[in-house]
Amino acid sequence: MKFDLKLRNISASSKELIEDLKRVAKYLKRDSVTIEEYNLHGKYSAATLQRRFHSWFNVLEKANLNRTRSEFNISAEDLLNNIAEVWIKLGRQPVVKEMKTPLSKYGGTTYIRHFGTWNKALIAFIENVGGESKAIKKVKRTKVEKHVADKNSLAGNSRNISLRQRFSVFLRDGFRCQLCGNSPMIHPGTELHCDHIIPWSKGGLTVIENLRTTCAKCNLGKGNLIETSVWENSL
Repeated sequence: MKFDLKLRNISASSKELIEDLKRVAKYLKRDSVTIEEYNLHGKYSAATLQRRFHSWFNVLEKANLNRTRSEFNISAEDLLNNIAEVWIKLGRQPVVKEMKTPLSKYGGTTYIRHFGTWNKALIAFIENVGGESKAIKKVKRTKVEKHVADKNSLAGNSRNISLRQRFSVFLRDGFRCQLCGNSPMIHPGTELHCDHIIPWSKGGLTVIENLRTTCAKCNLGKGNLIETSVWENSL
């Protein structure tokens, strides 16, 4: 029997190496690529490119890509905010192997190097949102009329909802749309929105009591209407 072996080409030209890096950058829709990202999506290994061009920065320069931020310059706040974003996308606590592109901006190894272990990173995250999370346990859905701003307070009522507020509202609502009950845990890919119950345009305050979780479909479909939570009323 004749065996037709397909061996990996380890004698790629410099042009082929750079073109493959550009392909990965285009696939990720990024203006830079980390070593971890290339190892995940590249045809060759990052070590091969580094040996050929002597450093990863040189590789990026040859491909006309921006230098990646050194993980030593990534702040703890950026790392913890990224955990929140991944948690929201999944609708549940992420595991370390899920911390990779395109779901996560930073890889699991970055968290382990920064915090020591993945568990320590999660503990730091919970401590970071802890004050907000404890506060929401005390929040009871009161009449929404109380969360309408008067003319004197409108000036200080920002429409923007912070990441900590968003995560706390999603956590309170079990990462479920409060209008239809949908969740990323039930239907992966479901996009959650943090929505004003009384619309901001109608004087609704940007406070946890006036915020709720909706899916993108329900939120974009209702406009500025004030809707009753069908899901919440069924509990």
